[in-house]
Amino acid sequence: MTDLKSKLHSLRIDKGPARAGRGRFRRWPLWLIGAIVAAGAFFALSGKFRGPVEVTTTTPTVISPEQLAAGQPILTASGYLVPRRRAIVSSKIQGRLSELRVEEGSRVAEGEVIARLESRDFEAQVARADAAIQRSLAAIERASADLAEFERQLRKATRLVAEGVAAVDDQEAAASRVAIARAAVDQAKAELAVARGDRELAEANLANTVIRAPFTGTVVRKMAEVGESVAPIPPGVNISTASGAIVALADLDTLEAEVDVGEANVAKLVVEQPAQVTVEAFPDRKYKGVLRQIIPSADRTKATVLVRVTLVDKDRNLKPEMSARADFLSLRAENAPVPSAPEILVPADALVKAERGTSVWIVENAGGRKALRAAAVTTGETRPAGVVVTSGLAGGETIVLRPAATLKSGEAVAIKGR
Repeated sequence: MTDLKSKLHSLRIDKGPARAGRGRFRRWPLWLIGAIVAAGAFFALSGKFRGPVEVTTTTPTVISPEQLAAGQPILTASGYLVPRRRAIVSSKIQGRLSELRVEEGSRVAEGEVIARLESRDFEAQVARADAAIQRSLAAIERASADLAEFERQLRKATRLVAEGVAAVDDQEAAASRVAIARAAVDQAKAELAVARGDRELAEANLANTVIRAPFTGTVVRKMAEVGESVAPIPPGVNISTASGAIVALADLDTLEAEVDVGEANVAKLVVEQPAQVTVEAFPDRKYKGVLRQIIPSADRTKATVLVRVTLVDKDRNLKPEMSARADFLSLRAENAPVPSAPEILVPADALVKAERGTSVWIVENAGGRKALRAAAVTTGETRPAGVVVTSGLAGGETIVLRPAATLKSGEAVAIKGR
């Protein structure tokens, strides 16, 4: 029996080492996973698997020698283009529009007919006034004839009284008839004056049915159509809320920029100060301007003062109510030398300052992708348009705004918004 148990025990399989080996086999994937994660983290931190970094870019501002000769920008203000000479054209009397000869953009000369109102009733008033004048003239003629007859009778009665043939009462009666006839003539003449006044009024009303351009300009808005009723519009009414007007007219030759300048900066400006005006519609075009007027009152809600800038070299591309920006220039000394090279300015938040100097990040095309390159620059004075860069830039580069501290030279980037 004991021998049988010994034999069976010798045939038994030892499971201890197998379990140990199986446990090491089970722990092996965990080490593998850990190594893979560590390698991934290393490569991620090294930037090998990172995609292009998104950046915001701009281009330097280049001021030409001609612009520098006029002075340096000292203040910038925004506003709109407005015509100095503008009007809402309406009729002087209420009526119905029977004819409209203009459209938006029509060029009209001073005194040119723009529209007409229905005028049959005013024509009838003129005809009635003419009839009243004729009636008054006839009454004057009749009263004058009566006066002449009564004056003849008075002369006869006076002679007869002097000869003692007629009574004095006859002379006095004749004199009374002369006085009455003269009063009738005066009344007829007064009625004639009233009739002529009525005719002038009727003619004026008839003339008011013809609406003419008050000055030479361009129709910027048509506000009524044929068949609509129009009426006189009081002064100072907003174009957008004017009811009963016919057209809005503007002299585009008098376009100027109206900009809001902060109260704290208005002391920097004087009348006749040079300026450069830019409109959003044509950002690459700069128009010469001159400060014409500083309004002598402030807007308390915005803490600004309205300033008007006359455009010296405006063109037909400019339209009223376009958004505009005016850069006011410093008053240049009379004998100051004219600069020979353009001036380059960059925003202050594009500069990277370090112990070794100042630099900017430039975005360049390299091997079909956009990559970064650090460029050392030398800076000068700070202006409203940016910081002057005296060396390191040519003016046409694409530079990074508000660059992150982690940017590296040669790193791939993508420009935001593109």
